[in-house]
Amino acid sequence: MRLVRYRKGEHTGAGALVGEYVHDMGDGPLGRTRPGPRVAALDEVELLAPCDPRVIVCAGSNYAGQIAEKQRPWPTQPALFLKAPNAVVGPGAAVIRPAGLRRLEYEGELAVVIGRTAREVTAASFADYVLGYTCANDVTADDWRADGQWARAKSADTFCPLGPWIETEIADPASLRLSTLVNGRTVQDGSTSEMVFGVGELLAFVTRWITLQPGDVLLTGSPAGVGPLVPGDRVEIRIEGVGTLSNPVLGPQPPEV
Repeated sequence: MRLVRYRKGEHTGAGALVGEYVHDMGDGPLGRTRPGPRVAALDEVELLAPCDPRVIVCAGSNYAGQIAEKQRPWPTQPALFLKAPNAVVGPGAAVIRPAGLRRLEYEGELAVVIGRTAREVTAASFADYVLGYTCANDVTADDWRADGQWARAKSADTFCPLGPWIETEIADPASLRLSTLVNGRTVQDGSTSEMVFGVGELLAFVTRWITLQPGDVLLTGSPAGVGPLVPGDRVEIRIEGVGTLSNPVLGPQPPEV
């Protein structure tokens, strides 16, 4: 099942896609097992980020190709960092390049959406805690990462596009093709089989110390080919069996008055 959050006029709701139609999911996909009445055709609604995470925990340097490309040492345990919830936007929403930034980067990633409270999960039982999977772009301000400002580099507004939906029918996320395209040109082309630490290992490591709740998100790392984005670009993250997340890139926006 493909679970969505959507806006139609003044109404915002949770739904499930059945063919090309959005069906109501009541108070949200975690509280209902079957789609309810039909709401609208997919092209009649605005898709939002498919979840509203309280915590977004991310794994860095988790693909063999990127480790080799950047000549980094082989990790002995996952390298974790956090993105703030304010960074989340949905499919089609603009990624805003902050003023004064020299280099903005894309990082296409598989995102794991948690389905029930996860604390001290074992690697073998990880699937019991997963609602499903979606596409993510771990947008990064490279200048600010280089000067040690990781919170700012990873958590500026719009720096965590998610979507277009949560796919719940993936039995095994260990070998999914993941591609990133900028203006239609493929710039990343990898597979989740290249992960150093798989989804189960990551969840087991994270939940030793961080309890994840339904709707929280784990980003699992990015393959080789991370590169720049400039205003006017359109970036797409495509994951086999999940879908395509597409977002335009805009320049600095004037403050609201």
